[in-house]
Amino acid sequence: MTVHVRFMLDADASPGLLPRVLQPFARRDLTPDRMWSHRSGDTVHIEVAVEAMPVGEVHLIEGNLRQIVGVRAVFQVRPALERRVG
Repeated sequence: MTVHVRFMLDADASPGLLPRVLQPFARRDLTPDRMWSHRSGDTVHIEVAVEAMPVGEVHLIEGNLRQIVGVRAVFQVRPALERRVG
């Protein structure tokens, strides 16, 4: 089973931050569908989205992201399940 998940991170701005954020995905042979980053002063805001992540990998990736030096916060966002009528 797979899920759509977005990870939102706030981290200290540093030159090696973005490759370190992508490393947990690469180790599991996952290619993010979207990545966005924006620097605001000494903080970098990052979004990494995967449209079909194996459900068992979600908590592992989140844990890896939380361990990256300089990461201040990690939020996981999953779209609400759509209810189909008919």
